[in-house]
Amino acid sequence: MLNKIPNSIVAAVDEICSKLDHRPTLQKLFKNCFTNTLETTTELLKDGTTYVFTGDIPALWLRDSSAQVRHYIPFAKEDPDVQRIIEGLIKRQIMYILIDPYANAFNKEPNGQCYHKDITDTNDWIWERKYEIDSLCYPIQLAYLYWKATDKQDIFDQEFKEAMQTIIELWKTEQRHHEESPYSFLRLQEDSPEHGQLYNGGKGMPVNYTGMTWSGFRPSDDACTFGYLIPSNMFAVVILKYMEEIAEVVYKDDNLKKSASMLGKEIDYGIKTYGIYHHPKWGRIYAYETDGFGNYNLMDDANVPSLLSAPYLGYTTSQDPIYQNTRKFILSKDNPYYYEGKYAKGIGSPHTPENYIWHISLAMQGLTSDDRDEIEEILHLFETTHGDTYYMHEGFDVDNPKNFTRHWFAWANSLFGEFIYKVVTETDILSK
Repeated sequence: MLNKIPNSIVAAVDEICSKLDHRPTLQKLFKNCFTNTLETTTELLKDGTTYVFTGDIPALWLRDSSAQVRHYIPFAKEDPDVQRIIEGLIKRQIMYILIDPYANAFNKEPNGQCYHKDITDTNDWIWERKYEIDSLCYPIQLAYLYWKATDKQDIFDQEFKEAMQTIIELWKTEQRHHEESPYSFLRLQEDSPEHGQLYNGGKGMPVNYTGMTWSGFRPSDDACTFGYLIPSNMFAVVILKYMEEIAEVVYKDDNLKKSASMLGKEIDYGIKTYGIYHHPKWGRIYAYETDGFGNYNLMDDANVPSLLSAPYLGYTTSQDPIYQNTRKFILSKDNPYYYEGKYAKGIGSPHTPENYIWHISLAMQGLTSDDRDEIEEILHLFETTHGDTYYMHEGFDVDNPKNFTRHWFAWANSLFGEFIYKVVTETDILSK
């Protein structure tokens, strides 16, 4: 863990807390959560990289680690210590992608530790090899946002370019998963939960060609019901635009730019052609998953990327009529993972028990809302659902927030901190 929190982060926490004296619970939550990743899950390694593990699991997820530090990017331009942390993390993430772009979580060193002895093409670096589109999106997003905030291009070395090329080729391969992909995943333990399994011999159920790219698993690490996961394909479209810009401005590589552009257009065509469902009650909405054969999974999950997070990711705007219809659907009981109870209401996940909603989804609901009353309601939910721990959790019981999963989940703490920072600095909702 870090011996010292960067000065800019300490100053930011002090500044925000000074504006929350009239909301002491939010003040204490923010003070605990905003720096939690740095205080408990961040290691600066001798090779110049940064290892950011997820919390109560000793592995680095490409997704989680990126999300855990995103809220520190605004402080990087003027603070070399923040630069060291984020640049080191990007360097290590790129190393992992080049080791195996199909893996989602990695060890600090090649020690062979893993979550399960799964049947897949693994190695000693890999903690888990569940292929998820978003695992490849997040490191590129982190690097791009860092570049835009600091104007620093040091991160864009030859290995980063090779990783971008690897991602594009993999996504092209997974446009025709059953015909061309080498990836398969089987978890055969008798106690293995169903959401950890790919059917059809580890290849997943059949899909039709749509232009979208296939994913075995969701950002929850649960297996996809249908192979085209719409929120993750949305994220891929955004990331491919980032790659276009990086290829043009930094590498001056027209072929790489064209490759990213063409793939992005194909995936976006697939979303718009195959990923929109005409709901009899809500109108045109984005489906969560489809197989391209006319089957749809209508839901949303608390993990990001989610349908709820589409504006946050940059795929669309909060005013998009299809997004608005989708938002109304997923924040209603028509979403099978939307729960209401004595203390809270919001989106949960098949990854956690029934009637458990997630602090991540509440933060994302707030970050994508333009409604003052809705944001106020979410702030109140954070004040009353931390289970007397003054930290965020994974899922918690809507009827008793003291029942929760994962006491140490840094991603949830970071996203909460990002939400509060935005509310204080960009609105007057928490003004005294």
